[in-house]
Amino acid sequence: MCSGRGTNLQAILDAARRGRLGARVAVVVSDRRRAYALTRARRAGVEARVLDPRPYRSRAAYDRALARLLAPYRVRLVCLAGFMRILSPGFVRRYAGRLLNIHPALLPAFPGARAVRDALAWGAKVTGVTVHFVDAQVDHGPIIAQAAVPIRRGDTEARLLARVHRVEHRLYPEAIRLVLTGRTRLAGRRVTVR
Repeated sequence: MCSGRGTNLQAILDAARRGRLGARVAVVVSDRRRAYALTRARRAGVEARVLDPRPYRSRAAYDRALARLLAPYRVRLVCLAGFMRILSPGFVRRYAGRLLNIHPALLPAFPGARAVRDALAWGAKVTGVTVHFVDAQVDHGPIIAQAAVPIRRGDTEARLLARVHRVEHRLYPEAIRLVLTGRTRLAGRRVTVR
């Protein structure tokens, strides 16, 4: 599920095409009709769907429609790749243990939509990437994988974000593969990898 350019989606599509996920991408869903991620999906031969949130009266109503949209695809895993909507508790419960997100920081530091900017503003020396299971709180779920990205003197948000993206594009497909191949075990907040 994507809202924007879909660079993490492209990394997932590439990994699937190379046989590195042990799965295929069944459908790409966006909440924005003009999201470039939809073009990436179509070019890869993957069905691309838009579910506009505007007609829905609440987040829960939108998420029920989203679950209905996903149901025929019998997805084993739902991967958020720049999906800029907060999901309702009902949707999170429905896909518990099968709903992943990627975040451009070493959680629990710098949650939210401006993680790279926040890390720079705080003068952090290191930031990074976190792949986690989604729970009812934003950028809070049990951590599957993390990787550090040093912050260099003179870094701008754009330069740091470019380095973070390179790490995301490697780490997210790797974490997805670990979950899909049954190599992760979730117990409370802890994820162990075998």
